[in-house]
Amino acid sequence: MPKVTKSGKVKTDELPSTLQRSDKLAQETYARTLDSAEEQYGDGERAHRTAYSALKHTHEKVGDHWEQKDAKGPSDEQAEGGRGTAKETAGGVNANATKEHLYEVAKKLEIPKRSTMTKKELVDAIQKANERETRKARN
Repeated sequence: MPKVTKSGKVKTDELPSTLQRSDKLAQETYARTLDSAEEQYGDGERAHRTAYSALKHTHEKVGDHWEQKDAKGPSDEQAEGGRGTAKETAGGVNANATKEHLYEVAKKLEIPKRSTMTKKELVDAIQKANERETRKARN
């Protein structure tokens, strides 16, 4: 089922909850890509993965929503490799960002002991915090 009306408006009530709490650009990116991917691949997991992949090039997950990144580009090794890549995904965390950026996101999410964490530990902690915040927002 299309996520964008014929007039070009996004059907926000049909988007995943994290996108319903995100900005208009994130909603449009996901919805338009999903509609296009469903035309090509059918309504299934592949279409949704394609839409999330496009979203991760422009946005990163922060808590229970998506925020626009400072610069476009893949957010993790999986997104860099494209289809057929079997690398680990960071679940929307911009793992390719600087350690300083990740520290600021961790600060925003009030992650304890962030100042002593490595870049990988920050990515993992942000991913866990995002999952926790999303669960809270859904309840």
